Amino acid sequence: MSGIVDEIRVNLSKALEGALQTARASGAIRVEQVPGFTVEAPRENEHGDFATNLAMVLAKPARMAPRKAAEILVQNFSLPWVERVEIAGPGFINFYLNPGWVYQSLPLIIAQDGAYGRVNMGDGKKVQVEFVSANPTGLLHMGNARGAALGDSIAGILDFAGYEVTREFYINDSGNQIENFGLSLEARYLQLLGQDTPVPEEGYHGEDILASAIAFRDKHGDSYAGVQPEERRPALVAFALEEKLQAIKKSLGDFGVRYDVWFSEQSLYDSGAILDTLSFLKDRGYIYESEGAQWFKATSFGVEKDEVVVRSNGIPTYFAADIAYHRNKFQRGFDWVIDIWGADHHGHVPRMKAAVAALGFDQASLEVVIMQLVRLYKGGEIVRMSKRSGQFVTLEELVGEVGQDAARYFFVMRGSDSHLDFDLDLAKAETNENPVYYIQYAYARICSILRQYGEQGGQMPEASKVNFNLLKEEYELALARKLADFPEEVASAAAGLAPQRIARYLHELAGLLHSFYNSHRVITTEQDLSDARLVLVNATRITLKNALGLLGLTAPERM
Repeated sequence: MSGIVDEIRVNLSKALEGALQTARASGAIRVEQVPGFTVEAPRENEHGDFATNLAMVLAKPARMAPRKAAEILVQNFSLPWVERVEIAGPGFINFYLNPGWVYQSLPLIIAQDGAYGRVNMGDGKKVQVEFVSANPTGLLHMGNARGAALGDSIAGILDFAGYEVTREFYINDSGNQIENFGLSLEARYLQLLGQDTPVPEEGYHGEDILASAIAFRDKHGDSYAGVQPEERRPALVAFALEEKLQAIKKSLGDFGVRYDVWFSEQSLYDSGAILDTLSFLKDRGYIYESEGAQWFKATSFGVEKDEVVVRSNGIPTYFAADIAYHRNKFQRGFDWVIDIWGADHHGHVPRMKAAVAALGFDQASLEVVIMQLVRLYKGGEIVRMSKRSGQFVTLEELVGEVGQDAARYFFVMRGSDSHLDFDLDLAKAETNENPVYYIQYAYARICSILRQYGEQGGQMPEASKVNFNLLKEEYELALARKLADFPEEVASAAAGLAPQRIARYLHELAGLLHSFYNSHRVITTEQDLSDARLVLVNATRITLKNALGLLGLTAPERM
């Protein structure tokens, strides 16, 4: 599906190409071929409904001033629904359309309903979005929460844009953190049994570790007190990992995030995938030995230094497991692999892309979204501590404090590359200053209008029979134009992996609805005008709901 904006852009582009062909045929513009150019909606309304840079990109090959090229193009340009054309600045051509064009999308929105805004950019291309992937050794924190909202929103937008999307969580259930996890659990378990066993300094000290040890003690009593550590620790780890993983799944589920795949890092060791991958890379000449260790030739792909993949003690590094994991992703048939990583993994991106290339895949098929840190504020001060973790505010605590919708919106309303200050007080406020409340109130306000109209015996008009030419007011035109833009916003958000575009679109659309509502009555004494406005607000309701859904937010009918 595509929207009316895309259709108009295509028609304008064809008309411009026709104008250029006519100018070439007459010798007014001499170029061998049509250069690449854009037709876009200007940021400022006074610059028209659409604008093109064609004259500016023609200037060099045609050897003429951009404004001169623009004048010739305008002379040869014709479309019946374009009211006027103006040349602006260094050579932009601005198009002002018949105002009625914005209403062409209204019957389309009503007809498509929940599918309005869908675009077919992906054409079924298989995409994997891997996000959160926290160590299953503790509770999810604010960084994990931002990653969850960001990854799930990106996945939702890509699905709406025509991709076949798989959401995946990579369980880091192997390596040093699991060893420290086992030592920490063992210390807590033995302490519960009266033994003076300190938690290792590099271990896990949160209250949740003690809670796991208590649960293990309650189930097994002191039966593991006298056994060897080599038997006791794996039992503790297996018990606690399952417990932690279930808690993680519940926390994410309560946050509206559900995965298609939970992938175990340990499975890469158990299946031999890591050694097989290293052997594959060695056969391709990308692994060498030095100082007793095995190294990956990252420098062959422009990376600053090579990386150890097997330590001198024979144990593969985390990077080796990561290479094997990404090989596995592509072997499963994904065309596009998207990873959501924290800012502390920024340096890992070049070497991971190098590994993908060494495996024989296109580097561009791996995209890494780096997200910056979150600072939580309450009462104007930074919130640092959590009762449960002793170190950070957990996802569970955050959702309990502000709710799922507010948390998810706040995490995606800024680009992932921006630091985020999360204001707890604002997120809970039932005022227009809270963007989530402001947006959801717009939706509820429309539902109230339609509900009251129905209670009064009113029947919703058929959009195909409505006279939209009656909608002439500024806010009516602005609202209809914003609705027409939605498919383009979805396409842009998908292309840029930028859910903040949808968040901003929602806020702007809600603002236009509120402005319209405060200026005009929907139900008037003129039935034809009432019908047109009813379709306009119902189309707004549909679009708000669809956009909210892309970010995993609810659309409440009453507030």
